[in-house]
Amino acid sequence: MSEVRLPDYLDHIIEAASLACSYVEGSSKEEFLADKRTQQAVILNIVVIGEAATKLLAEHAAFLEQHTDVPWRNMKGMRNRVAHGYFDINLDMVWETVRTALPDLLQRVSAIRKSL
Repeated sequence: MSEVRLPDYLDHIIEAASLACSYVEGSSKEEFLADKRTQQAVILNIVVIGEAATKLLAEHAAFLEQHTDVPWRNMKGMRNRVAHGYFDINLDMVWETVRTALPDLLQRVSAIRKSL
C-alpha cells in the first residue's frame, strides 16, 4: 500500500511548488507583500509541500535516505511554522522560499519522480 503512495506524494510536492512559483512569476517582492491573495495562495502550497514531506518522512524514510540532497525535514518544519504560527508568518521568508528554494526543490523532486 505504502509504495503506491510514494509517487503521489512526490506529485503533490511538484504540483504545489509549480503553482506557488507560478503565482509570483513576474512579480516583485513589493507586489507580493502588497497582495494578500497571492501570499495566501503561496502559503497554502507551502503547507501542501510540507504535508507531503511529512507523509514521506513517516512512510518512506528509507527512500528519502537515498535522496539526502532534498531538505525533507526543512519542508516539514516550514509547514509547521506557517500552519501553527499563521499570525506571525515572516513574509520575507515566504518570498525567499518561493523565489529561491521552491524552484530548486521543483527541479530535484521532478528528477527523483522521473527516476521511479
